[in-house]
Order: sequence, then structure tokens, then C-alpha cells
Amino acid sequence: MALRARRTTAPILDPATESRRAQTPRRLGLAGLAAIVALTVTGCFGGGGSIDGGGGSGDGDFADDGCTSVVVATSSEKVNMLDALAGAFKESPQHAALDECATVRPINVSSGEATRILTAGGDWPDENTRRWPTMWSPASTVWTERVAAAASPSLVGEPESFTHTPVVFGVPETMAKALGYPAKPIGITDFERLCQDPDGWGSVGKDLWGSFKISKTNPNTSTTGLSAILMQSYEATGKTADLTSDDVAAAADFSRVFEECVIHYGDTTGKVLTTLYDETQNGAGGSGYVSAVALEETSLLNYNQGNPDSHTVQPGEKLTEPKEKLVAVYPSGGSMWSDNPITVLGADWVTDAQAEAGTAFAEFLQTDAAQRILPDFGFRPLDESVPLGDLFTAAYGVDPAGPAITLPKPGVDVVSAALDQWAQIRKPSSVLEVIDISGSMDEPIGDGRSKLDGAIEGAQSTLGHFRSSDEVGVWAFTTGVSSTAGRNIVVLRDVSPLASDRESVDSSLDDLRFAQREGTPLYDAIAAAYDEMSARAEPGRINAIVLLSDGQDTDSSISLDSLVAKIGRSAREGGDDAPVRIFPIAYGEGADTGALQRIAEATGGQWFDASDAAKIDLVFASVINNF
Repeated sequence: MALRARRTTAPILDPATESRRAQTPRRLGLAGLAAIVALTVTGCFGGGGSIDGGGGSGDGDFADDGCTSVVVATSSEKVNMLDALAGAFKESPQHAALDECATVRPINVSSGEATRILTAGGDWPDENTRRWPTMWSPASTVWTERVAAAASPSLVGEPESFTHTPVVFGVPETMAKALGYPAKPIGITDFERLCQDPDGWGSVGKDLWGSFKISKTNPNTSTTGLSAILMQSYEATGKTADLTSDDVAAAADFSRVFEECVIHYGDTTGKVLTTLYDETQNGAGGSGYVSAVALEETSLLNYNQGNPDSHTVQPGEKLTEPKEKLVAVYPSGGSMWSDNPITVLGADWVTDAQAEAGTAFAEFLQTDAAQRILPDFGFRPLDESVPLGDLFTAAYGVDPAGPAITLPKPGVDVVSAALDQWAQIRKPSSVLEVIDISGSMDEPIGDGRSKLDGAIEGAQSTLGHFRSSDEVGVWAFTTGVSSTAGRNIVVLRDVSPLASDRESVDSSLDDLRFAQREGTPLYDAIAAAYDEMSARAEPGRINAIVLLSDGQDTDSSISLDSLVAKIGRSAREGGDDAPVRIFPIAYGEGADTGALQRIAEATGGQWFDASDAAKIDLVFASVINNF
């Protein structure tokens, strides 16, 4: 079935956002890593995110219950809230007015990924047609407007917001107090000044804290990341409305300095918050990792309750609050809001019965009964008369009166200008990809490819993400080979500017199909790659190693404990001017996820789960999204 405009018989309401659900012991929708970000590298219409086969409770139960099934594609932070709203809908007058019962089933699809799918046309990329969405609830109408402009307005109907959450900066409370919180207003300019000052935190008397470090998500795939770059342009121009493309251009130097503080980009704030939470709980305090995180207020509420990745909280699960909470800094120059629209899709797979039920659900979301559910999940109701409750207090790091200034969403042309500018001014990258080519990589992954085929194609598909000035290198490792990098390592490409060398890199990766494949000297390869990247690491760049392995170490001379001690040394000693972070991909069911997670955490990197080997292309793209 092709994706095309379909006539709808009623106006479509639209609630959606990329916010984090506040944790109550309800069953929440799991934002899994199983099918992560598919990255569109053509600038304006970035994809990215995950498509989760699960229903509202994350168990994938799409059995026929005799009711019209209304699937809602939504960002992970809203899955559990929409699950609760779906239950309340069953008892509503809107549901009673339907000719037949309807069951609303939220699934996790990131805003950027849904945008990519809808603008591309064709079928929804899920073999189970029962999971094809009737409705879409992205984090912001920015995404629905992009689909309307790139494809057809009929595809997205008439989106209408049902809840909203402001974009803030989450700062560890101790650090925020050093900046004058809560008495002193803090703006993006204050952060930019700390970024520009070579003394970093030393400029405010905190020499031991090192440089000022910011975490932001990739604006091509994340509403938060997109809002952040627009807020930077607003700040640089001093405007609080009517932002233009010329304003964005004039803000380039200001934003470039701001980007220099970024530790790395990511597809979700949940991964960064999980790393920060783990470091905090383990006594590191977290200050060495990041100073400020651009995120939605609802994500901060989840973090402070002990759910940094906004995962599904199961019945009986006990959450542990972080030792150091984050406080919400509402920038003095203003905040943008994720306005969470919801709409019935104009795709030909949506039946009239589904469209009618979807419209009824959208109408229900505007009612007082629905609005009173939202604060329990860390979202603000549109109806200001609805009490916010106990979550929206200083105890959980938020100010119910903030933000003082609301920055309006600019037009599509301005958004496109900001994304194009970011592609040019984002922090430069120096990345070494290290690929396991041991014997087990010959195993099939169920789609006609071997594991090695998937790894090669995944690596090739990411090259378009890098700029010509970014540095990219490729190594492979197994026993019985050698090169200038050492024993058991093949150098396909030295780390150097990519320039116009993409075709050559493609060809070198293809050569891996004919390489000998024997043992797995995993730890030795990581140690050698870390030495290489540490020797060439420079401040002002993202220095990283992307590691792909499908198995356990079998042939290394260095132990895991010794490796972790080696790669974690700079973080422990405060050597953070040019850190080298490792981003491992656990490829297939045999990968040593425990070891790879330890390796990532030792360097402040993140590990990625590609246990479903057939989705390696998507996972590889998600990893590259960090740079």
C-alpha cells in the first residue's frame, strides 16, 4: 500500500511531544535500542529514532480484541502517558459515541524517524501491518509542518496540541548554584561565556571542575536538539519573536562557540542522562562528564525520580533518586516548547473506522478528564486551571512558573536555515571505526546477508553524515594479520580528513569480504585504537572510537580490567581537554554486552545494542549520530 493523501471526513486534532514521562508505578512504553535511529543525511529532513513493535505496555500485544485498532506512533517519552490516556478513553463519552469500540495502542517511533518515513512515501516499514499507525504524535508541530511542506498537507491533516513541555537546561544542582541559581537568572549567553573562557569553570572559582561541557541531541533527529539551536539564534540576536533566516545567519559565530562545548551529539537525551546517573550513583558526581544537558522538562523530572532513560517502570520496581539532582535552568532569554500535536494520518492504510476512532481520541485529549492525567507523567496541561501537582516543585528541580519568556516556533524556512547552519558549524569529529572480522562474522543474520555484510553496509551508509573536513579512519581486527598499527589489526584507512575520499573508503570496506577471519583479539584492538586516538586527540574536536564486535574476547594479551584501567585513566586524572570516548556496538546475540558496557562507561561513551543483527544499519546510523 502506498503512502498517499486520503480524504478524511473530519478535522484532525494533534497531540505530540518528545517529553519524558514522569515515573509512577504504571506500565510505561519502553524506548528500546533494538531498532534505533535511521539517519537521513540530506540536511533538512533528518530521520532517526526507533520503531518499537511493542504496545503501550511494551509487550507487543497486538492481538485482535474485537475493537477497531488505533495505533499511535509517538516518541518514547509519551508512550506510557498515551497508554494511560487510551485506558481513560475507553470510559469517555467520545468513545461511547462510536459505532464500535476502539483500542488505542501507542508505539515508540521518534519524531525524526516518522518524518523521514512519511516524506519518503511507500509502506510503513514494519512487516506486521497491525502496527502501522493510524495517528502520529511527534514532539512538535515542527515535524508535521516539515512533512506537509515536503510531501502533502493531507498526510498530516490538522495537528492540534494536547500537552506541552518547555525545553530547559538540566544542570547538576551544585554547579547551578555556582552560577547563582536560583536567585540569579541564567541565560544561554552565560553558558556561551563559560565555553569561550579557556579557564572554563575556573572563571567562576571552580578550577577543579575543568572545562564547561554541554550535551545536546542531534537536531536532525531530535526535537530538543532542534529547539536548542533555534534558542541559540534567538539569544544571539536578542529577539523573543519573529526570528528570520537572516537572524540565524547572523548568529553563526555565537552558535559556533556554543557548539564547541558539546561533548558529543546523540539521538536521545536518555543515553546521556543514563551515563550521568551512573557516574553520580558511583560516586563520581558526574561533573567530569557534563555540565549542562539540553532536554525537555519532563525528562528532567524523570531523571530526578531515578528513571534517567524514561524506561518502562514495571509494577513493584523501585526507583532510586540520583545523589545529585538536576535543576531546570529556564534560559533568561526564553525557552521554546515541545507542543505535542496529534493527528490522524492521511495514508491509504487508514480505514474510515480507524480515522473516526482516531478523531474521537484526539477530541478526548482536549477534555478536562484527559488534561488531569498529564501532570502525573511530567507533562503540562494546556488548560492552566488544571493543578500541576507535587512533581512540578523545587524538590524535583523545576519551577512551575517557568519559563518567563516563551519563544515562538519559527517558520519552516527558518528551521531549514538553522539545520543547514548547524551542519556547517557543529563540532568537528575525528572518528576511528574498528570492526571485528573474526570467523563468527560469517554467520547469517536472516535477511540474506552475513553479519559481515551488515557491518560493511552499515559503515558505508554512514559516510555521508561526515563533512569533508571531518576525520575518519577504519580498522579491522582478527588474529593472523598485521599492519603498521600492530599485530592482529588491518588498517583500511588512516584517520585523516574524509575530503572527497568516500568512494575509496567504500571500496576498502568492501575488501573486508575477502579478508581472513579467525580469532577475536577484542581488548588488544581497543587498546591499540585508544593509543592511536589519544596520541592525535585535539581539544575542540569530538575524538571517538566506534567499535563493532559480535563476540567474546578470545585472543588478547591484555585483560579487561587492565584495559578499563588504561582507557579510564584520563577521566580519573581530570585530563578532559581532549577526551577519547568509545562507542561500542554489541552486534548479535553472542556479543559480550557486559564488557562492552564497561568499556564505554570508562571513557564517558555509550554502548549500543544490535542484538537483532538485521538492524545493524539502523544502529550504526544511531551511533554516528553522536558526531
